[in-house]
Amino acid sequence: MESHRRSLILTISAIFLLLIRGANSFYLPGVAPEDFIKGDDLKVKVNKLTSTKTQLPYSYYSLPYCKPDKILDSAENLGEVLRGDRIENSPYVFKMREPQMCNIVCRFTPDAKTVKQFKEKIDDEYRVNMILDNLPLVFPIPRPDQESPTVYQLGFHVGLKGHYAGSKEEKYFIHNHLAFTVKFHRDMQTETARIVGFEVKPFSVKHEYEGKWNDAKTRLTTCDPHSKHTVVNSNSPQEVAEKQEIVFTYDVEFQESDVKWASRWDAYLLMSDDQIHWFSIVNSLMIVLFLSGMVAMIMLRTLYRDISKYNELETQEEAQEETGWKLVHGDVFRAPSNSDLLCVYVGTGVQFFGMILVTMIFAVLGFLSPSNRGGLMTAMLLLYVFMGLFAGYASARLYKMFKGTEWKKIAFRTAVLFPAGVSAIFIVLNTLIWGQKSSGAVPFGTMFALVFLWFGISVPLVFVGGYVGFKKPALEDPVKTNKIPRQIPEQAWYMNPVFSILIGGILPFGAVFIELFFILTSIWLNQFYYIFGFLFLVFIILIVTCAEITIVLCYFQLCSEDYLWWWRSYLTSGSSALYLFLYATFYFFTKLEISKLVSAMLYFGYMLIASYAFFVVTGTIGFYACFWFTRLIYSSVKID
Repeated sequence: MESHRRSLILTISAIFLLLIRGANSFYLPGVAPEDFIKGDDLKVKVNKLTSTKTQLPYSYYSLPYCKPDKILDSAENLGEVLRGDRIENSPYVFKMREPQMCNIVCRFTPDAKTVKQFKEKIDDEYRVNMILDNLPLVFPIPRPDQESPTVYQLGFHVGLKGHYAGSKEEKYFIHNHLAFTVKFHRDMQTETARIVGFEVKPFSVKHEYEGKWNDAKTRLTTCDPHSKHTVVNSNSPQEVAEKQEIVFTYDVEFQESDVKWASRWDAYLLMSDDQIHWFSIVNSLMIVLFLSGMVAMIMLRTLYRDISKYNELETQEEAQEETGWKLVHGDVFRAPSNSDLLCVYVGTGVQFFGMILVTMIFAVLGFLSPSNRGGLMTAMLLLYVFMGLFAGYASARLYKMFKGTEWKKIAFRTAVLFPAGVSAIFIVLNTLIWGQKSSGAVPFGTMFALVFLWFGISVPLVFVGGYVGFKKPALEDPVKTNKIPRQIPEQAWYMNPVFSILIGGILPFGAVFIELFFILTSIWLNQFYYIFGFLFLVFIILIVTCAEITIVLCYFQLCSEDYLWWWRSYLTSGSSALYLFLYATFYFFTKLEISKLVSAMLYFGYMLIASYAFFVVTGTIGFYACFWFTRLIYSSVKID
């Protein structure tokens, strides 16, 4: 037996060592490096057009840009489709380490409809997104002070507005000349190179040429590789107007870089405000320390004193003069009103909590790299589906404790309640996006995949969890419940349920609101968010804060002889979701420039879903903290 155990430990150790050894040569699927030799084809892909003013993405070819002979879609994962990514091939093809100048892509003469399309996109500040070797195209913005690193913006603007010298009339100009810079890191031994940067400087140039147009062989006078005449500014810009010919051109320059392939995302993810994040953590920790102090004081001083006093009561008269929380021992574990609904919400909260926790751990370990586009959303969706097992288990366990018998009904409600509400909002929003002909509208095939994930995997897993949870013996209450409920005395104004619930939500929200600013900025202002280490710390702080504030308020409530703590413990920390939604509203009016009604409805629709999810997570944390606390204190006193 001993030798069998020893060999098992040795086997596990060997596997663990192999995993550590293999970590150096391990690449995540779809993000392995690609080596190029001189002259290899580099194919640029185009992604969606995005705008922070409308939040409605459009496919690249929704504008009449130059097209390749045949447009091919790249396979997108579930997360990419839900984000509105539409990745297609383009007529931009480079040769590795072979610079090109003034390459003509195509020309066209816009009609009235095309001019209107371009003007609308320029008005809404749409940006063009491209991809080379899985790296998004960026536009470098130099900082005024030379020492600060360059800031990068994703994509480049479709065009710009301005007016000619001496004229007040506003005109629209299109970016029709792109100066690309491809940065590469060369391997000195093999002479192969890996792409580590993809930048662009867009220009608006009214191109001119001699003689007749002869496609790519046409010689431009405004940009000529033979006479080394390149485009360096937009002094004679190309106006977007009817019957005004537009010629699209590009340059490619190759720059050797010291940046290694593994570090190529660092420039994109450069956080200029690390100090603010540390301030956020310190601010949150102060709240936690303050609360922990209060909880420690209650637990050690007050509770210890109470329990000693209650256990020393000997005479009948003294026992009759019980005060405080011991007085309600016969009612504290009485099932609450709407106990079925509480079970459903607790199960849903457990499902979300599990999803967030596992996603965070994966992200902190680097499994959800930004180079794996849509990976985060796909991981969250799949984890939510599989966490249905724990949702069913948690709701059935609680339901059995409340002496319930119909576990299938509870399992079904747990599997359906939250997703049904979210689906209703999602379908309305999707219809609005579809009405705008945006690529952000989820196609029918993806809708079917989501319904399958829900009914084909999540619902059965909730039932399996419910079955297992209900089969287990019910949790025994530490004290007996009286047959007749006692009357609750009149409460002080500050113990009013609404007041104490609203007060309880302030601290958990206070612990996360600075980090919330960065999350909202990354979602709505198209920036990368990749500081999951900070986020994980904040999440741990949120858990502790929710648990502690609920315990403190629950203790005060029981001391004032009010035993209706079940729902109040859930709502106390859950009310932080109300503050989250109010903050999202404040953010909308102060930081975003959204003017369209559809875009505003999108924003508030998605933030409502996020706040609802935040409510079930924080509410469940508070509920379980209070559940543990009441069981602990009532099992510590002797009750006749």
